[in-house]
Amino acid sequence: MALDFSLDPGSEIDGFRILDQIGEGGMATIHRVSKEGIKLPMVMKAPKLAFGSHPGFFVGFEVEQMVLAALSGPHVPWFIAKGKLETNPYIVMEHIEGPLLQDYVDQAVAIPEIARLVSALATAVHDLHRQNVIHLDIKPGNVLYRASGEAVLIDFGLARHSSLPDLLETAFDELAGSTAYLSPEQVRKVRSDPRSDIFAIGVILYQLSTGQLPFGAPTTSRGCRQRLYLDPIPPRCIKPDLPEWLQEITLHCLEARSADRYLTAAQVAYDLNNPQQVTITERGTRLKRAGFLTVARRWLAGFRQEPAACPPPAAHISGAPLILVALDTKNIDVALYQAVRDAVRRVVVGEAQSRITCATVLEFSMLAGGGSNHDMDTANNQYTQCLMELRRWASPLALSDERARFLVLDSTDPVDALVEYAKLNHVDHIIMGARGRSAMRWLLGNVAYKVATQAPCSVTVVRVPTE
Repeated sequence: MALDFSLDPGSEIDGFRILDQIGEGGMATIHRVSKEGIKLPMVMKAPKLAFGSHPGFFVGFEVEQMVLAALSGPHVPWFIAKGKLETNPYIVMEHIEGPLLQDYVDQAVAIPEIARLVSALATAVHDLHRQNVIHLDIKPGNVLYRASGEAVLIDFGLARHSSLPDLLETAFDELAGSTAYLSPEQVRKVRSDPRSDIFAIGVILYQLSTGQLPFGAPTTSRGCRQRLYLDPIPPRCIKPDLPEWLQEITLHCLEARSADRYLTAAQVAYDLNNPQQVTITERGTRLKRAGFLTVARRWLAGFRQEPAACPPPAAHISGAPLILVALDTKNIDVALYQAVRDAVRRVVVGEAQSRITCATVLEFSMLAGGGSNHDMDTANNQYTQCLMELRRWASPLALSDERARFLVLDSTDPVDALVEYAKLNHVDHIIMGARGRSAMRWLLGNVAYKVATQAPCSVTVVRVPTE
């Protein structure tokens, strides 16, 4: 099959004028286009279809047409139009002119910049999973950045939408995708686990921080299967100055069993945004690969292990919510503390994979500096006391280190601090106590009410039961 229309500059397809070609891959070409009445910068993607082309190329383009049309939000290009597959297959979408993540791969990227870039990527992946789509081809060449810093995912030819037929399940005899970034389950031809995308995020983290690929770029299925039982060289063996928290996050993403990885991409973004809160386990301090016996056990287990069924991405991530518990540690109300704790306990029981962040706001702290030494000592002492109070409050809940986080936010406006934190860290649920009928409430306003009306997530406001 060949295209039934011309892509030469100046030609028109369904009212779209071809301006010039700006990109070419193994399966498609990219052209800038314009159309009267549309001011948005646009590109047209057209498949390379010629005699002898692999049928999977055509199927992949059909998948991309379906998936991109079903997606929305800032983390994918805006879908504009598509042509008929039988006569003029194309996709017209928003042209994003920001840099590719690939542009950073061969550079010496500072650790804070690595965290920023990959946190934005993890946020985009989480948004994709919320819409029941698994990308399955995440690599630096498929990630763009808007001027605002948001990551945008492109090239959905290998993606899977849980509400659409998986046309690619049997389209390729060999492995499909870039072998360096394939997850172990993809090597086993499993396309339904959203944690495959988290594995690819781990590969990118490893690549940016060490300059190497954790499993190389094998050209055979046998070479790819090694990631089912071999673990990568710990990043700090390659770059000893890397912090333990970065190795912890990277190796957590790269676990061979998907059940051992982060449950959601939002959790990856959270840890990259809050490295001081990352719990360091054996992963973070590891300085050598697993020994022969461990590898042999994994190799044997790989023959017996059947891939576990995985729910649709949106259902999967809903079982691992991020919960923010806001406490007032300056005006301790024992009864209210207990009521909030009871509310959190009910959530913890029902959501075994949830993460809990206990936070308070120092409304007029001097934590940013600028004061005298005495002022700084006072501020540090206040900060420490708040952290201790948060931990004391959470102690009866018996949360594991990996599930619990403790945070003191520095702000003159507790509402803004809590709402912005919830937005940045993809919080799913805020639990907080209601203020009592005090003069302070009327002076500052009802913080709980304002948070409930402005937060991007569900908010539970807890009151002390009255007789």
